[in-house]
Amino acid sequence: MAIDRSPLFVHADAAALDPRDELAAGLLQPVAALAPKYFYDRLGSALFAAITELPEYYPTRTEAAIFERHLGDIAQALRLRLGAGLTLIDLGAGDSAKAARLFPALPLARYLAVDISEAFLQHSLQALQRRFPALEMVGLGLDFSQRLLLPAGLVRGPALVFYPGSSIGNFAPADALRLLREARELAAGGGLLIGVDLLKPEPVLQAAYDDALGVTAAFNLNVLRHVNRLLGSDFEVADWCHVARFDARASRVEMHLQARHDVAVCWPGGQRRFVAGERIHTENSYKWGVHEFEALLRDAGWRDLRCWTDPRDWFGVFLAFA
Repeated sequence: MAIDRSPLFVHADAAALDPRDELAAGLLQPVAALAPKYFYDRLGSALFAAITELPEYYPTRTEAAIFERHLGDIAQALRLRLGAGLTLIDLGAGDSAKAARLFPALPLARYLAVDISEAFLQHSLQALQRRFPALEMVGLGLDFSQRLLLPAGLVRGPALVFYPGSSIGNFAPADALRLLREARELAAGGGLLIGVDLLKPEPVLQAAYDDALGVTAAFNLNVLRHVNRLLGSDFEVADWCHVARFDARASRVEMHLQARHDVAVCWPGGQRRFVAGERIHTENSYKWGVHEFEALLRDAGWRDLRCWTDPRDWFGVFLAFA
């Protein structure tokens, strides 16, 4: 008989920099910048979910196809290496849809969903618990962009760190190495299952980050509304436009917000004037080769690496063990 549970929600200690200080510092850099974690208020999370449905945005459906084809092999490898009773740690869980597809195949005892957008996470996890009432679920509101450190007692038994959707691409290589090392410490002898967007033709990348419907543009512009709420600034969305470009030398797609005309932005204790054409850098999305990412995993201390890709080698799912 299934045990009826309600998800537990945990709020991590706020050891991170005050968002107001971080946002103001970013806006006052020589090249203004906003961290991509600020995309994800409730509307931003919903807009990103819409992006994953766009025909131009290949990562979500390509990754899903890899899991559909190879989930049996992945599950078998996990059972042989880690056994049953896994804690699945879902980093950047969002609506938890990707993790939910794995539940029937993996020997799970607990699902730990980690996301910066607490309101969106609570709504998603409550719906998910109704679908899987016997699985213990915990939601953790946490910004792990600077450090991946979970409150004590949340991880029980062997852990599988799950980081799908190529979100590792938001981190510069040195920061990605740091995060992967922290994930290995968190897994404590367990495993890592991670989705990685691979390098591909530039037109494909460009379309994925600048779709015809303008959903990605809305997602990018929505960060200004979020910043206004957090910082008390007076950004007007109509003053800005979305720009996406591929930097081949750095192997990354960049997203920016570009001033349509000269504009002054004010917030309590500060201000900045932007000239027409000046940009705010909002996101990097690094693209990797299979061998390059395997080398990064090894540098982070992961071993026994396995990788599954789609027929076009557009996306890779990597499994590794601590």
